[in-house]
Amino acid sequence: MSGAGEGLAPDATVVVVGASLAGLRAAETLRSEGHRGPLVVVGAEEDFNYDRPPLSKQFLAGAWGLDRIRLRPPDKIDALGLDLHLGRRACAVDVDGRRVHLDDGATFDYDGLVIATGAHPRTLPGAEAATVARTLRTLGDATALAGVLDAAPAGGVRVVVVGGGFIGAEVASTCAGRGAQVTVVEALPTPLGRVLGEAVGAACAQLHRDHGVQVLTGTGVDAVTATPAGAAQVRLSSGATLDADVVVVGIGVVPSTAWLERSALHVDNGVVTDAALFAADQVVAAGDVCRWAEPRLDGEHVRLEHWTNAAEQGVHAARSLLAGRRHAEPFDTVPYFWSDQYDVKIQMLGHPRPDDDIVVVEGTGSLDEGRFVALYGRGGRLAAVLGFGRPRQLMGYRPLLVAGASFDQALAHRP
Repeated sequence: MSGAGEGLAPDATVVVVGASLAGLRAAETLRSEGHRGPLVVVGAEEDFNYDRPPLSKQFLAGAWGLDRIRLRPPDKIDALGLDLHLGRRACAVDVDGRRVHLDDGATFDYDGLVIATGAHPRTLPGAEAATVARTLRTLGDATALAGVLDAAPAGGVRVVVVGGGFIGAEVASTCAGRGAQVTVVEALPTPLGRVLGEAVGAACAQLHRDHGVQVLTGTGVDAVTATPAGAAQVRLSSGATLDADVVVVGIGVVPSTAWLERSALHVDNGVVTDAALFAADQVVAAGDVCRWAEPRLDGEHVRLEHWTNAAEQGVHAARSLLAGRRHAEPFDTVPYFWSDQYDVKIQMLGHPRPDDDIVVVEGTGSLDEGRFVALYGRGGRLAAVLGFGRPRQLMGYRPLLVAGASFDQALAHRP
């Protein structure tokens, strides 16, 4: 057993709770950097070795099969020597006693613990009993929705997407591409307005409309009820109703921390950690569940739900655990996110806020063009960069974010 704040012994026991991307990257890093002790991995899903981003895009579109979304081939997984416990959930952790309890009664003692339980979809009140109301988070979710699209009549299935965030937007894009009649319902005045700002959010809404998707904003959903024919009726807060063959609920996710509520860890919109991802001595967190002290925001605690963040934090959490709390380095990176919608790749670098100064620097100088790069400035500094269909130009601004450039420097830069 390692002492408080010290690194792990090579033969120590590590338990990884959460078997998706962040947990897998943590396990791989532990092995690649010399850890040879027992490595227990607990995952709530029976199938853990797959990538989530394609679920709402290539997999749902039918362009990729299961083999294309595997994170690693089976022999690579076998080579890690993992003690896998899939289809099981952790239900409690005793931080002082260093023990994890599972829902089947099993317990595992650990010298190091990686928390990577991710997040789960928010539910829509009033839609719980409607069998046609679905979320899209897991391989099972995507397979079921793809089955609905596959069985669509010649006129196309009627899809109502509740929520105009990135997941909802990707599902709308993919379903429209498969010939579905798609309506997006967004409670906010502008989709993604609270993330990207009202003007950019309006450009996102227009992208949908340009591809034949109806976008209804400023209205919520009061109820989803099944019809005798097996379809659904969606009642909006405006009083209007929509008929649908399937309703996809994409109103965000909640960090999966219920199993930690009685632990000694600080849980507040995720597992709260220091800059090196430690939640306690010998306990680190990574991915969607982690809310860490971000050095680039002067130690403000943030939680990101991005693929790149989960991958990078899984690696860093393992390295922090190996080094020990006294010697671990801060997790310091420029966040990166992308979303494929219709024929446009939307990419973001940094930490945007809706009240930032936003200036279009690539394109015609207007968001109406549909392909542009916009800079986000805050407090005289460059805070983020957004690109619509301009990947090369966007990445040209990354060195400025790394260096902490001023907004004026960024405006004068031409990649």
